[in-house]
Amino acid sequence: MNRFIRYMLPAGVILAAVLGMAAVTGSEEDHEEARRLRDAGEVLPLAQILARVQAHHPGRVLEAELEREDGRLVYEIELLGPEGTVRELKVDAASGRVLEVGDD
Repeated sequence: MNRFIRYMLPAGVILAAVLGMAAVTGSEEDHEEARRLRDAGEVLPLAQILARVQAHHPGRVLEAELEREDGRLVYEIELLGPEGTVRELKVDAASGRVLEVGDD
């Protein structure tokens, strides 16, 4: 993996977590919506979600997205585990409960 990507990708995810915003792909409107949902208390901050996830599923965060699935707000988080496998976790954005753990 390119050295720049290897170091900058996790730094970007950490920055989003520190700001407490969901790292949502897409337009500026998506970011504003994620911030509004967090400020309204409808979703937990990404930093809090990542802390909970990593307590039970250690690894490097590759990607985090906030999506709406079946009327529910869900964080989709891709992790590179210590054994080298990539996992995708779906986490209820309001409660922080892990809904699904899958291997990519």
